[in-house]
Amino acid sequence: MATATEVLQAARYWGARIATAESCTGGLIAGALTDVAGSSDVFERGFVTYSNEAKVDMLGVMPATIAAKGAVSEEVAREMVDGALRASQATLAVSVTGIAGPGGSEFKPEGRVCFGLAQAGKPTIVETVEFGPLGRAAVRRAAVEHALALLARALA
Repeated sequence: MATATEVLQAARYWGARIATAESCTGGLIAGALTDVAGSSDVFERGFVTYSNEAKVDMLGVMPATIAAKGAVSEEVAREMVDGALRASQATLAVSVTGIAGPGGSEFKPEGRVCFGLAQAGKPTIVETVEFGPLGRAAVRRAAVEHALALLARALA
């Protein structure tokens, strides 16, 4: 598991700037990174886009994508992370959208989280992780840890 400190050190080494686009984590990834003193030289900005309107307004997610695929989808995670890269001075961005719980449905269960990773000059990567019904706080924690691991891998 990568720590925020390790992500920031790697970003510094490679001269990367980081942006986050968060829904179900509500800014916790940005919070983890900015909890580290001196992070301002690497952390560029964070977007907390909890509502569908915020995803559209701040990140340029297409309303048609949300209507067709739902907010918790790899397609929306892709549009979120690409939008974060476009709307910032960052060279690396991560996005998270999911169902932290309680609740969910047969088709989108609690604990499903979709991630996006975009890096300047490279293809965007998306993936879905099924954390399961761990409870809201645990799903959000797991999503933060996974997002930090994605950033660390991109910087390795």
